[in-house]
Amino acid sequence: MPVPPEQAEIAAFLAALAGAAGAPVVPIETHISAVFVGAETVFKLKKAVRLAYLDFTDPAHRRALCEAELALNRRTAPAIYLGVSAVTRAADGRLALDGPGAPVEWVVRMRRIPGEAFLDGMAAAGALTPGLMDALADRVAAFHASIPPASRRDPADLMAQVIRNNVVAFRASAILPEADVAALTKASEARLAAIAPRLRERAAEGRVRRGHGDLHLGNICLWEGEPTPFDALEFDEDLATIDVGYDLAFLLMDLDIRATRALANRVLNRYHARLPDTGLLAALPLWLSLRAAIRAHVTATQAKTERPPRMVAAAGRYLAAARAYLAPPPPVLVAVGGLPGTGKTTLARALAPMLGAAPGALLLRSDEIRKRLAGVPPETRLARGHYTKDASQQVYAALLAEAERALGAGHAVIADAVFSDPAERAAVRALAARLGVPFQGLWLEAPVPELERRLGARIGDASDADAAVLRGFRERSVGAIDWVRLDAGGTPPVAAARAALAALAPRSVSD
Repeated sequence: MPVPPEQAEIAAFLAALAGAAGAPVVPIETHISAVFVGAETVFKLKKAVRLAYLDFTDPAHRRALCEAELALNRRTAPAIYLGVSAVTRAADGRLALDGPGAPVEWVVRMRRIPGEAFLDGMAAAGALTPGLMDALADRVAAFHASIPPASRRDPADLMAQVIRNNVVAFRASAILPEADVAALTKASEARLAAIAPRLRERAAEGRVRRGHGDLHLGNICLWEGEPTPFDALEFDEDLATIDVGYDLAFLLMDLDIRATRALANRVLNRYHARLPDTGLLAALPLWLSLRAAIRAHVTATQAKTERPPRMVAAAGRYLAAARAYLAPPPPVLVAVGGLPGTGKTTLARALAPMLGAAPGALLLRSDEIRKRLAGVPPETRLARGHYTKDASQQVYAALLAEAERALGAGHAVIADAVFSDPAERAAVRALAARLGVPFQGLWLEAPVPELERRLGARIGDASDADAAVLRGFRERSVGAIDWVRLDAGGTPPVAAARAALAALAPRSVSD
């Protein structure tokens, strides 16, 4: 959508200003903004447009939205957002930025973000890494934790409005099959009816907050080496004052479709390790579906004029994903045990994206739970006093409680712990039996010299185990092992583990 005619002069002025001594720049345009990227400074103009879900035609309203955008984004990207400037007209008719004349428009000023720093581009290039995903999840969790609870409207009513808005947008685009849109709408409404009470409970718990609102990969960049969300949704407080899980879901969906499910799963599990929230899992299928549906109709709208096959196909893929998210596989419980250094977490992380509902199983790692109970980040080393028998019992109790909540929400779980005590193994199996979900225990084994080598080389990990801890476990009897025993002396036994899980619940295990 081009800049409206009444803003054409202003757009030409900003293009020349961004171009400085060179030729005027060509703006990057969305349906609601034109972004003029200069050598160091970026000018963002809000278009004077009226759409089904927004009205930017009033200049005073555009100014207020510029100021809101600045305030909102300084929460996560203060170094990027410089301020709001007026485009003024002098007595001789010439335009200037913050000149002495009367304001005729307002723009947001930002620092230029290097093109290679946007995470959507990095995803397309295959440049996203697990370490970067951990840092991103930490950033999002800290952001969500910093926002005070808010209340604007019934969260179930808001989700119903999103579903209705999606239908209107799909019909306006007129590209995707009506039958598929109708099937998605029916399934979305059914899922919402099932979880509406839980959404209201979460609002009462303080999970509804004024979040980012548009947390996809294109709105996250690397700034001074740190993943930095920017361009928060500023034009609709209802659409941005949402459950933190719905805020997170846009990122998870985008990673799942545009990168890999493994990276999406990594973010989910790291987020949970920092800001535990098993309650979001019951609503996650709907939230992922709604976010994919938004992507589908936005892409379809962009493709409407010229209908490039690539964009039409992409819109179709998003629509198919939106429907698939609403038909998740049933939950399963998998426990991965073994002495320190056997590679339990490596195997669990490899298996998690394959299990259950998108974006894969919730990984409950005893080492991370121990750190959380101690009130420290996962990689902080703890004193030996945190490893007493009583402390370990608390960790296992917390692990089982979280597993029960996640499984009850319909989500698969992998429990990652040593499980050296037969009573611990019996307890996790009993949980699955009580909930009526399939269970499989995997026991990893490797030669002691190899375990000692791995523990000696371990850095930046939630586990504090060393050779002395390993000796302590070896001196105890683990009893009879009735779990599937896997040789972990070489590469992680992913194929063998997957084969062991295949008979568990075939629909719950994916490629």
